[in-house]
Amino acid sequence: MSAPEDLGHAQGTTDILLGRAASFAARRRAAGGGGPARPASPATGVAIVACMDARINLEAIFGLAEGDAHILRNAGGVVTEDIERSLAVSQHALGTTEIILVHHTRCGMETLTDEGFRASLAERTGVRPAWRLQAFTSAAQDVWRSITVLRSSPFLRASTSVRGFVYDVETGELDEITEIPRSAAAEPTQATA
Repeated sequence: MSAPEDLGHAQGTTDILLGRAASFAARRRAAGGGGPARPASPATGVAIVACMDARINLEAIFGLAEGDAHILRNAGGVVTEDIERSLAVSQHALGTTEIILVHHTRCGMETLTDEGFRASLAERTGVRPAWRLQAFTSAAQDVWRSITVLRSSPFLRASTSVRGFVYDVETGELDEITEIPRSAAAEPTQATA
């Protein structure tokens, strides 16, 4: 859904979105959707970790409906401690058995550095964040790093299928990353700051 002309900050975008949410609930009630709650376990058994970029419509890309998958998003789609925590809950409490990682072309995380962003934030706010940004120089390299991290996690089942992709924001195509990208040997992952 693209943003309509009436989606202006002067009126309050959140208020407009809340109006849409009320309409959604009314349509669900009218369709008899007020019955028993839907199960929290995803019907497909899949959890997806993706970048928060607004150009990535995971439901459309994968043909997902409500209740089909757990979708976890953050800046860059990087595997953080909280992503690992959420995936452990997804698997051990809610029965997922597969993980799909989705990074994308033209990602803003490729244009930032951990140190530069943290210094900029400290300058703007007066507080230096304790957390790392986890910026990267190559989406494909970071997908491979993420696959490796998840496959070695003691909190996820060893039998878990973990597959990673780079989504092309222009063509809509997914490129699966099945081995360490060639440039990874020449360009080490960004050092922690």
